[in-house]
Amino acid sequence: MPKYAFFGGHIVPIEQAKVSIMTHAFNYGTGCFEGIRAYWNEAEEQLYLFRMKEHYERMHRSARILHMGTPYSVEEMGEITVELVRKEGYRQDTYIRPLAYKADELVGVRLHDLHDGFAIFAVPFGRYIENEEGARVCISSWRRIDDNAVPARAKITGAYINSALAKTEAVLSGFDEALVLTQTGHISEGSAENFFMVREGLLITPPVTSNILEGITRATIMELACEELGMETVERSIDRSEIYIAEEAFFCGTGVQIAAIVEVEHRPVGDGRIGQVVKRLRELYFSVVRGDVARYRHWCTPVYAGSR
Repeated sequence: MPKYAFFGGHIVPIEQAKVSIMTHAFNYGTGCFEGIRAYWNEAEEQLYLFRMKEHYERMHRSARILHMGTPYSVEEMGEITVELVRKEGYRQDTYIRPLAYKADELVGVRLHDLHDGFAIFAVPFGRYIENEEGARVCISSWRRIDDNAVPARAKITGAYINSALAKTEAVLSGFDEALVLTQTGHISEGSAENFFMVREGLLITPPVTSNILEGITRATIMELACEELGMETVERSIDRSEIYIAEEAFFCGTGVQIAAIVEVEHRPVGDGRIGQVVKRLRELYFSVVRGDVARYRHWCTPVYAGSR
């Protein structure tokens, strides 16, 4: 459990970081959030926050969609995060959760004319999906929320009931995760992860117009695949049946990291084992996030003093 949180403009003991049962965001889901990972590098005795700047830039965009002001700049949010995580003193992989939310204690659904709160906490965190090297997946009966209903490109707290319904349906049916379709029946993403597949030497992923979150890990994978593996990524609509004949498939995201999909609805993907492309991407990704690849060191923000 964390010892501290940033709450009410200060770093306070976690026990003091409380909201009322009447808080607008608690009643109506009127908030947005980010998930940022920090990775422990044992050799350097350093904790690296991965692509923190990009996460806070996206948080500002989410807040704009919700008619929400952000009391801190991207740079200030980053400084607060480093201070909080440093104070916690973690020496292990960590997950940071910033939240911006409608803080008024009142009844009445709206977004305008309300006060905005901002908070951050950080917790030790390992795997999001236990079977990262071989996830079994179903197609969810729940469709992905549409941009004209609840914008998926914003990480809106209330929107994640869509993810929760899909995830629970999958797990209770004996699977590790769900794939969710758009209203037109094309692949959107996992319950809370972006999706890629490999066909004929290409990486293929749904476009941002398929009601996906504009993932930071997704963008990272596309860059690494191009620069390090020489693989082009094609962004296009994906039919459900295409996954059944894909050579490889995987989820990616800050929480899930990179998780190989080896089975979709009782059909093996490829030979039913983690493929070479996914294996290489996983190895590369975990080296990059821990600050071990000089070319991408600029993505890694050190928490503790003394980093080389």
